[in-house]
Amino acid sequence: MAGSDQKSIVLTIDDDPIILNSVLSTLKQEYSVRPFTSGESALKFLENNMADLVLLDYNMPQMSGFDVLRILQADSRLRQIPVIFLTGSVNGEDEIEALELGAMDYLLKPFKPKSLLTRVHLQLELYKYRHHLEALVAEKTQQLLQINRRLEMRDKITLDLLARASDLRDHDTGTHIMRTTGYARIIAEDLLANPTEGYIITESQCEDITESMKLHDIGKIAMPDQVLLKPGRLTDEEFEIIKSHPLHGCEMLRDAVKELEDDSLLKVALDIAYSHHEKWDGTGYPCRLKGTDIPLSARVSAIADVFDALTSSRPYKKAFSCEDALEILYKDAGTHFDPYLISVVKRHEQDFVNIANQN
Repeated sequence: MAGSDQKSIVLTIDDDPIILNSVLSTLKQEYSVRPFTSGESALKFLENNMADLVLLDYNMPQMSGFDVLRILQADSRLRQIPVIFLTGSVNGEDEIEALELGAMDYLLKPFKPKSLLTRVHLQLELYKYRHHLEALVAEKTQQLLQINRRLEMRDKITLDLLARASDLRDHDTGTHIMRTTGYARIIAEDLLANPTEGYIITESQCEDITESMKLHDIGKIAMPDQVLLKPGRLTDEEFEIIKSHPLHGCEMLRDAVKELEDDSLLKVALDIAYSHHEKWDGTGYPCRLKGTDIPLSARVSAIADVFDALTSSRPYKKAFSCEDALEILYKDAGTHFDPYLISVVKRHEQDFVNIANQN
């Protein structure tokens, strides 16, 4: 498109030199006119140049105006150029076809100079206005994208801080969250890459499982210090108190889910917080769910959480080696853990070991 200090470029395509001269004399004072006697020569020019408007004759030998218009409309760069059809035909069907193909206007020959000038001026003004609107939309879209990126970053930081706060209540360094999130990502990304009936997830669901893993123990915020931080083994009564943390986590997240009903991440976080201590054979807690009644995200979380617990030291136990911890997972496939998800772990043993060793 010509700059604001330059004349707009008008291509006129007509095999009649009289028409070309008439167009040139009518428009040359206000516009830069580029005359062509064939569609082929005009299209050749447009390969390396641009125009602000095309005046296109309908009836030309070899390549008709309709042929030229189809080529212009098929090109993502050229289809934005407004086209005014010029023709001596009074066939209304030709007019309709031209407009359907993408022409912006239709002018019968012989035309009055004032009529041509007015229509060219109108189409160029509309062209400039359309581009102005497109530029505004692009600018606003970019601003919205930046705002959304900042909001997403803020949400992630808030989520990470909340997860770290809950983790620090139960662990010295807060790296438990980092490790369990890493283990969950390994399993979720395998499910995404290898669709299997009953275990098919989308990319968005994969990310939700991974990010929601950070909140699996958020209910422990509500646990009393004398129980949560006890250095030795828990009594049966104390263990019952600890077993209530999924209920507390559920209560915390349920209100958030009610406020943001379309937030998939919070819904997955609720499933994980509530059900990550359920067992495949139905002997877990708090609801004794069994098999696939347990949300898939919670089944993934259970494996990640238990593997990290096994490979971490506690005041009342030493850390298991990764090899021994993996053997325990494999032994409990079909009782504690979803057997298919355990088969996924087997495919990624070294990845689990790498995360455990890095942290």
